[in-house]
Amino acid sequence: MNKLGYLTKHSLNKKIGSKWFKVTNIILCIVLVAIMNIDTIITFFGGDFSNTNEIVVIDNTGKLFDTFKTTLTSTEQLIDTNAEFNVSQSTKDLTEEEKDIGNNIIIELTDSTENILDIKVVSKRKISTLTYQTIYQALTTVKYNYGIALSNIDPTELAFISKPPNIERIALDDSKSVSDNMDTVMGTVFPTVILPFFMLIVILIQMIGAEISEEKSTKSMEIIISNVPPKVHFFSKILASNIFVLGQGLLLLIYSGIGILIRSQVNTSNTNSIMEFIKPFLDTLQSSGITNTLIYVIPLTLILMLLSFLAYSLLAGVLASMTTTMEDYQQIQTPIIFLLLSGYYLSIMASVFEGSAFIRILSYIPFISCLLSPALFIIGQITIVDVIISIVLLALVDYFGFKYGLRIYKVGILNYSNEKIWKRVKKIVNTKEI
Repeated sequence: MNKLGYLTKHSLNKKIGSKWFKVTNIILCIVLVAIMNIDTIITFFGGDFSNTNEIVVIDNTGKLFDTFKTTLTSTEQLIDTNAEFNVSQSTKDLTEEEKDIGNNIIIELTDSTENILDIKVVSKRKISTLTYQTIYQALTTVKYNYGIALSNIDPTELAFISKPPNIERIALDDSKSVSDNMDTVMGTVFPTVILPFFMLIVILIQMIGAEISEEKSTKSMEIIISNVPPKVHFFSKILASNIFVLGQGLLLLIYSGIGILIRSQVNTSNTNSIMEFIKPFLDTLQSSGITNTLIYVIPLTLILMLLSFLAYSLLAGVLASMTTTMEDYQQIQTPIIFLLLSGYYLSIMASVFEGSAFIRILSYIPFISCLLSPALFIIGQITIVDVIISIVLLALVDYFGFKYGLRIYKVGILNYSNEKIWKRVKKIVNTKEI
């Protein structure tokens, strides 16, 4: 145990004490804080996040300015946009300042015998999609009401005819149904949550391979193994790498917290706070109906993640023991990265395979179940029993990975053959000592 503790501590100190670790974490902290405060930074250098649109209305009808202004305000609230509109009226003879347009939006309303109302929208720059949608909806409503007034149609009767049908939607089997907002959840919220986990696994795989390959290439492995059993050396690498990765994940959370704290202090009077940024995602989760399942999803996902860290580190350590150079390890780790990528993309596209038995079977497969099972459970394609099966299978992989992986590690760790890597792997695996 003393040797295991010493090797683990030495491996951790080697990683944490390196310039690479310090510089990388300084950069990560700066980047995360900057991303969360990007609007403040851009504003400081002359950018504008006020989203205020100066609209100049030329009302040639002489009747519609007040109606348009009132309708635009109500439409803005309906669409729930953060854009602000300052609406003013002008004559057709614009001033030189108005002719220059600048950031202004000029709207001209003219009577038309063919279209009831001809509308011209002029802007110097392209109007954002959401802003234009707000203006378009307001203008459509104004034209609609103007047309009713000119045609002497009874608004009450027209509203009754135009009333949308009352449709009652009944799903006989809603246990596997995906809500209307689930695509948004799986397309934005879920990838954002699992991306750090995906990156930490990649770091874990690279780290174990680089350390073992370095010790073998410098011949220091012979000295270490002559003083420490391969079992202790193997465990120390797995333990140190997992502690490092979990610590790095905790640091990312701390950096995010610093970014949120700085934002709350700098933007005390800014309506575009971090809560308003997060609110749409929270509303999407609430409307999708998955908040009730989070009490099960979060602990089960954490268990899957921890077991997956262990499984990937075992696999990376065993494969790294059979290499002699970092180039060999880069070649042999390619299938692991592809396996991890397949799980990542399948989890993002999980809602596309609704009702498929194939995707349900894939959720049991270790190494990708940590990414796929939570996604399928959230959208209701698998049950909690399926997730528990995935956990059990992953735990079995970890057990047999320790049991048989250690045997391969003992043989491969002192193998310095110059044969091609895959031929060397085949020979080591077929060794009678295993």
